[in-house]
Amino acid sequence: MNMIKRKPAAKTRKKSREELNAEGRERKRQKKHRGNPAGNRQQEAENKQQLQNTAPKDPRIGSKKPIPLIVGDAPKVAKKKPAPVKAEPVRLTPEQELDLLENDTRLDELLSRLENGEKLNAEEQAYTEKTLDRIDELMVELGIEFEDDDDEEKTEDIMQLLKGK
Repeated sequence: MNMIKRKPAAKTRKKSREELNAEGRERKRQKKHRGNPAGNRQQEAENKQQLQNTAPKDPRIGSKKPIPLIVGDAPKVAKKKPAPVKAEPVRLTPEQELDLLENDTRLDELLSRLENGEKLNAEEQAYTEKTLDRIDELMVELGIEFEDDDDEEKTEDIMQLLKGK
């Protein structure tokens, strides 16, 4: 009977006080670095604000059209207002339009300035010409002739002088 002798298990060596202290400090350091980093609460609050700023997505799928729960009820749908119809400008008769243009205070003022020898700017000159042209058109349309007796007499005098020579 041969018994095999085994060696007893190696005894663990006792650590010195310095080694125990070093391990304790290391455990404390690892424990200290657990958890959230500094300033984490502010970062989470900012993330929540950014999520709230985006419009929440409607989780429902399909039509959002309201369905009446009672058979007789019709769903309340917001009616769109019809677009406002542009009012057509009031058509004046030629007589009325001519009367308005002849009594135009701005035109009177501009014509008096022209008679006094003042120069008009481009906008005023264009307005004057346009208005006077419209007055001429209306007078032709209505059959009204503007008689300038002075001009006709002068042209007749000039014609007689030319013939007489």
